[in-house]
Amino acid sequence: MSTYNFKVLEKKWSPVWESMDLYKTGDDPDKSNFYCLDYFPYPSGAGLSVGHCRNYIPTDVICRKKRMDGHNVLHPMGWDAFGQPAEEYAIKTGMHPAEVTGLNTENYKRQMKLFEAGYDWSREINSSHSDYYRWTQYFFLLLFDRGLAYQSDNFQMYCPNCRIVLSNEESAGGICWRCSGEVVKKRLPQWYFKITDYADRLLDELDDIDWPENIKAMQRNWIGRSHGAEVVFTVDTEENGKINLPVYTTRIDTIFGATFCVLAPEHPELRRITTEKYGKDVEEYIRASCAKTDLERLVASEKEKTGIFTGAYAVNPFNGEKIPVWIADYVLAGYGTAAIMAVPAHDERDHAFARKYNLPIIEVIAPGGVPQGVEEEATAADGELINSGQFTGLSSEESRGVMAAFAEDNNFGKAETRYRIRDWLVSRQRYWGAPIPIIHCEKCGAVPDRNLPVVLPDVISYEPDDSGRSPLAACEDWVNTTCPECGAPAKRETSTMAGFACSSWYFLRFASPHCANAPFDPEEVKKWLPVDLYVGGAEHAVMHLIYARFWTKVMYDAGMLDFTEPFTCLKNQGMLISYDHQKMSKSKGNVITPDEMVVKYGADALRLYIIFMGPFEAEIEWSEEGLAGTYRFVKRIWNLFLETADLKEIETDKTFDKELRYELARTTKKVTEDMDGFQFNTGVAAMMEFLNFLSASRGKAASAADSWRKAQKEFLTVLAPAAPFVTEELWHALGFGGENETIHTQSWPEWVEEDLVKDTVEIVVQIKGKIRDRISVPAGASREEIEKIALSREKIQDYLKGSVPRRVIVVPGRLVNIIG
Repeated sequence: MSTYNFKVLEKKWSPVWESMDLYKTGDDPDKSNFYCLDYFPYPSGAGLSVGHCRNYIPTDVICRKKRMDGHNVLHPMGWDAFGQPAEEYAIKTGMHPAEVTGLNTENYKRQMKLFEAGYDWSREINSSHSDYYRWTQYFFLLLFDRGLAYQSDNFQMYCPNCRIVLSNEESAGGICWRCSGEVVKKRLPQWYFKITDYADRLLDELDDIDWPENIKAMQRNWIGRSHGAEVVFTVDTEENGKINLPVYTTRIDTIFGATFCVLAPEHPELRRITTEKYGKDVEEYIRASCAKTDLERLVASEKEKTGIFTGAYAVNPFNGEKIPVWIADYVLAGYGTAAIMAVPAHDERDHAFARKYNLPIIEVIAPGGVPQGVEEEATAADGELINSGQFTGLSSEESRGVMAAFAEDNNFGKAETRYRIRDWLVSRQRYWGAPIPIIHCEKCGAVPDRNLPVVLPDVISYEPDDSGRSPLAACEDWVNTTCPECGAPAKRETSTMAGFACSSWYFLRFASPHCANAPFDPEEVKKWLPVDLYVGGAEHAVMHLIYARFWTKVMYDAGMLDFTEPFTCLKNQGMLISYDHQKMSKSKGNVITPDEMVVKYGADALRLYIIFMGPFEAEIEWSEEGLAGTYRFVKRIWNLFLETADLKEIETDKTFDKELRYELARTTKKVTEDMDGFQFNTGVAAMMEFLNFLSASRGKAASAADSWRKAQKEFLTVLAPAAPFVTEELWHALGFGGENETIHTQSWPEWVEEDLVKDTVEIVVQIKGKIRDRISVPAGASREEIEKIALSREKIQDYLKGSVPRRVIVVPGRLVNIIG
């Protein structure tokens, strides 16, 4: 019997599978289609770690099983190659970003092949190639033509470390998503996509897709739809007359408790309402506030609220009361109207502010009809309105609609729905990205450049400067052009698109990656899309995932697609933590690569360990001891199957034959259901249990030779998606396939339901709650029969030492509990 040598098997079978195009996308019209897609990877210089394998190996296992189930499978791979890291490396080394990404993609591809990730490489795409990004530019113009792309000069979130403008999603919490540094605000002209026009659909249609609830919750929170009312407070000024201060609130039921208003330091009317007496203090406060990030302001406000009185008073239109107007940096300009009505009795932030500055606190909501007393703390609960004029006695829920209607009838407000989501800032003042296909003409304005692709030119320096200009601005020969509409001298847009633009449609390109005259072939998209299974991390819940949904809906509205959601089912793998209990990081020196593990243990062992280590969604810590365990498992299969390859048949042991068929059917059923349900770890555990059974029964193998051989064949078949090399070799060595056949195109085994019916069942015997024995009894045995068999066991008699049990509890099919 030969010794297991994974290196020999890998060297032997990889080229065989490649020559037979094993992973080529199926096109049998009689088969159903299955499209499985991994997140579009950015090829970094660090290469793949074993953490990446938690994404790529499970999807490969699923796709292999789907082929065996009789599906045409599309499982492609490509590269989200534009991006800042390649540009930063180019700045440091002078190497062109295209050369950097080329080296990185080749390394990624080599590593994926190392652990035999079965992609259809004939469909490989690269977002930094002009034959791809010409269509990204095409979609930019589609949005532009539909009024969904526009340019605006405004304060932007800017990372001074990366010297790049960030979208709201990329700067959540005031932190740069790439470098984790704090961001600042900088006024720059930028391009936006009007994702806000699709806010309701993005929210409502989440109910139509099979996604993890936490991802749906993150998107719902980010979209942030709230139902409330806008109420207009007014300020009478000597110089500027009456000035309106619209306030958005979801708690109009508390408006009679509003004792002051607060404006954000960025409020456009702030200086016009501020009186001369307080002008200097207000200006100093504005300067100090604008020097802080939103995160700094929020964190500081948790410790202590600060503010300045403006000298102005606003009239509450519901009761005519004049209330003071303050400026405070805990009110942010990015949400609502940049102004709030402060109700200290029923809002904790307002309560703290009122206590600090001795402002009135008036209770207007009585939960359960009982006033709570609010001098010491606010009560935010709904209840019955008190001290609220004609609305006193109404419930909070009832009053909101009534009071909003009252405001609208009297022309000082209306019911309104607001959203937290803001338009998608898509332009970047960086080099390595898809150029925005717009030409600026003094006469015609922003004009689409439909001569695509607008090719990214070579530049002398890739480094952006502190002015906010893109490195492309220095390419005068490229920048200076003529207007497509009037022919006058004009200039190209020098910003490039954020990388998320390229990844917002790549799933469509894979259906027909070589289509030259359109972004995709509509017939191929109808055949394959939407994606059946999409797999990746949860970190892009409010970036890539929401952007891709937005673009898909735009294309649907444009008549290009017949579906509105790109990904039918989404799965998020858990993080793989390194041996030092930290996230794997090159800077920490704790990265484990698939290269070193495959060299040491082989691809099959690594693949098995990745799917066996724990639930797919769980955060797991890497253990090389665990990998050594799956290596031993593979070796045991090799040794046992070759040892029992040539059985000399003897008289059939019908009892063992039935038991063997039962264990095989049970294992096949369990593995099938677990693989289909993404419960890989329990599926592998079931295969390990079956191997233990076979190993313990090897002495009986010849007494059930036909069933044993069937068990070998079907066990190898269900194991094949997870361990392709050892199963292929054993399948051929045991004579199950011809020279030009492969185990990986065999049909997935079906279990025989009759084999799952057992003549006997195993029952645990406990004494005083501790397991002392296991007995086999007829499946239909009565309680009395089971008790008799248990008490007759020699092992049980030894424990009882001749005493008669006080009580025996029998649970048929499960246990016998003897109470002494």
